[in-house]
Amino acid sequence: MSNVPSELKYVASHEWIRDEGEGVVTIGITDHAQELLGDVVFVELPDLGAEISAGDEAGVVESVKAASDIYAPLSGTVIAINEELEESPELVNSDPYGDGWFFQLRISDEEEMDELLDADSYTEQCEAE
Repeated sequence: MSNVPSELKYVASHEWIRDEGEGVVTIGITDHAQELLGDVVFVELPDLGAEISAGDEAGVVESVKAASDIYAPLSGTVIAINEELEESPELVNSDPYGDGWFFQLRISDEEEMDELLDADSYTEQCEAE
């Protein structure tokens, strides 16, 4: 099984969520997702200031094999995007939980955090796929 850091939260659509505190979260795709995609060649991120709801399409990640939608795991306002991915989309492959992050949200509903998967639950889901 690929790398699944225990300090992060996850959703079934293979995005990870890091709680930065004070209502801010960082979001990216999991190691498992980037392995399935293969070499990432392009990432389309949401606009700064965009209001998005949990489950909404928030962007697209394209690889040599396929294109896949990125879904917002939580509702909120986009307060930062990883501009490095414009020039270096391969960061998603080399460092999915670090330099390969996608965007940050100021979440609007703290209770949505309770719906996220922990590392063990996400791992079980991936093994069942």
